[in-house]
Amino acid sequence: MTDLVLIERPAEGVVLLRINRPEARNALNLEVRKLLARYLAEFGEDTTTRAIVLTGSEKSFAAGADIKEMADAGTIDMLQRGVHKLWRSIAACPKPVIARVHGDAYAGGMGLVAACDIAIASFNAAFCLSETRLGLIPATIGPYVVRAMGNAARRYFLTAEKFDASEAYRVGLVHELAPPEELDGRVNQLLGDLIQTSGHAVTEAKRLVRDLAGRAIDDALVADTAERIAAIRTSEDGREGVQAFLEKRKSRWVAEYEATAAQDDEDEEM
Repeated sequence: MTDLVLIERPAEGVVLLRINRPEARNALNLEVRKLLARYLAEFGEDTTTRAIVLTGSEKSFAAGADIKEMADAGTIDMLQRGVHKLWRSIAACPKPVIARVHGDAYAGGMGLVAACDIAIASFNAAFCLSETRLGLIPATIGPYVVRAMGNAARRYFLTAEKFDASEAYRVGLVHELAPPEELDGRVNQLLGDLIQTSGHAVTEAKRLVRDLAGRAIDDALVADTAERIAAIRTSEDGREGVQAFLEKRKSRWVAEYEATAAQDDEDEEM
């Protein structure tokens, strides 16, 4: 049986998860969702992993749910639980999760883009919340899509229109666009930036973004953020990062990454 999710390691500290159902436009069936959630949990806890990239095989990023599975009433409850588990696994993953979007990102695939921390799309990517054409609604992905797109979701939830990458960028669904031939290069540049950061600080920054969303700026929030900055400043990485800056040297995590990458290059040449 073909692996439904391929695991690739394009660079030191990076794991790429590639949905591998090209014959079904990489539709997110129950097994794919389980695998993605499992791998996100596993690599999220792996100390050697700094970032996770999600993408699809061949021409599409990901279509929505597998319609054949949805037609089976006995699997609907399992499918919905699987959807929520996948979206939550992205939010709960302590590592940054990046969507590398090309081709079609429809329905659940668009929800996958919205749930990721960072999304970079090819100019030829296409998006659609197609549920209403099938007499359905984008309910389980709704919170993530609304958070990403804001008021624009009011239109696209209803009309099931297909829209292009420039519109996805305009409404905030994706953070950056690239020509198809430059998509991997731009993702790699972003990964290079992430490697310069403290893994602990990135985890805490991701948690901060999630916890601040929608909160009122009141005394409780001010106290919360003050506690967080105090804690991170006295953490091992906080002390090391400030000291490295003052001493005008590379931080420990950058030096360790470069040493490991150099050793891997030597091993490949032998």
